[in-house]
Amino acid sequence: MLNLEAVARAPVATEPFKFFMAPGVLSAVDLAAVRADFPELRKPGIFPLSELQYGPAFSRLIEGIHSPQFARVMEKKYNVDLLDKPIMITVRGQAQKKDGRIHTDSKAKFVTCLLYLNDVWDEGGGCLRMLRNGSDLDDYAAEIPPNGGTLASFVRSENSWHGHEPFEGERRYVMFNWMTSQAEMDRELGRHKISAKVKRHIPFFYKGV
Repeated sequence: MLNLEAVARAPVATEPFKFFMAPGVLSAVDLAAVRADFPELRKPGIFPLSELQYGPAFSRLIEGIHSPQFARVMEKKYNVDLLDKPIMITVRGQAQKKDGRIHTDSKAKFVTCLLYLNDVWDEGGGCLRMLRNGSDLDDYAAEIPPNGGTLASFVRSENSWHGHEPFEGERRYVMFNWMTSQAEMDRELGRHKISAKVKRHIPFFYKGV
């Protein structure tokens, strides 16, 4: 399902940190199928796969993300070893205004990828910005609209600052991270599982849902 050629040919920026953006990683047909089989998420936050129910097309997407072929393409992109690193997959379906604050990702994450599963993005806010510093959201090296089928990726570092302008509403993506160790992945997944269980019992309402 994943267009590995689209990933392979995307240029990698090296400043202010290593990152790339690859459009067209999912075809229009596959994107529509994955969107139809996307887990029902009416609350904000990041959810681990173990806490979700989804259809066969979404399941095939997850299989592709787990594939060694995809890992090898990513290894060549960044000149790193990934096959010996565990991969953590989480999902977001809704954004709230506090999302998008500037951060670098935790040290437990080695490489981060975001595969967007929206329609064509014409909303205000919500576009991922690769930043030159940790204090100015307007000082960015690149801005990536979260169009469906677009993959955004970066190598986590002490200066891998990123964020986006506030947005509230549906903003779908699968996030997958090659982690520094199994222990770190287990720790992060445990935290996300607890958060997911808590969210089930907290009502959340906003326009459009």
